[in-house]
Amino acid sequence: MTAMQSIGLDNLPLVEEGDDLALIIYGALCEKGIALEDTDIIAVSEKIVSKAEGRLVKLDEIEPSDKAIELGEKSGKTPEDVELILRESKEILHVGEFIVVETHHGFVCASAGIDHSNVPEGYAKLLPEDPDASASKLRGSLEKKSGKHLGVLIVDSHGRPFRRGAIGVAIGASGIKTLWDRRGDEDIFGRALKVTRVAIGDMLASAASLLMGEAAERVPVVIIKGVDFSGDGAGKDLLREKGEDVFR
Repeated sequence: MTAMQSIGLDNLPLVEEGDDLALIIYGALCEKGIALEDTDIIAVSEKIVSKAEGRLVKLDEIEPSDKAIELGEKSGKTPEDVELILRESKEILHVGEFIVVETHHGFVCASAGIDHSNVPEGYAKLLPEDPDASASKLRGSLEKKSGKHLGVLIVDSHGRPFRRGAIGVAIGASGIKTLWDRRGDEDIFGRALKVTRVAIGDMLASAASLLMGEAAERVPVVIIKGVDFSGDGAGKDLLREKGEDVFR
């Protein structure tokens, strides 16, 4: 592979709870005159997935616990935000300027992925409950509409230890080999690779994030063409087991 193409869709309406994302995305593709082909990958912002799945929470309906109030004082976050973080987490790893947790999904990230950007005032957005299931459902619907074999990524932005700035990561996937095990393959000098595994899902998600942006770009879907990473991988394949995690 020496080239690929990424096409952002900037013609989607604002997504609301209960919306049919496949119908909206396919309609936007048709409006743009973009034809889907076998092995195309549809990268979708987790934000519109969460909105469609009803994962917005009204903050004034949240009753903070004593622990949420205590951690809010330590972190500078509101007790309501901290209460949501606690509910979405299975382990609190660090409390400071950021609250770093392991979510119920297994993601290690700040604030359990809870976000206030691009949602109505007074609301917070939670991550999709099961991003891999969301990707699988969306892929099935888009394949029926297009008649093509596709891949779907659910994309979120995460920070990284020891590196500044957020990058796109694949929190959910369907129809894609998200982790490419290159162990045993030879390098240009004929030496066998011993440890190399390539995070294809995260690489593609990060490429899509360049077009999606982080502010008011309104490009929540990116079509990636010219690559073939078809497979039965999932977003959870990219998560380290605790025994492999050198930071905890």
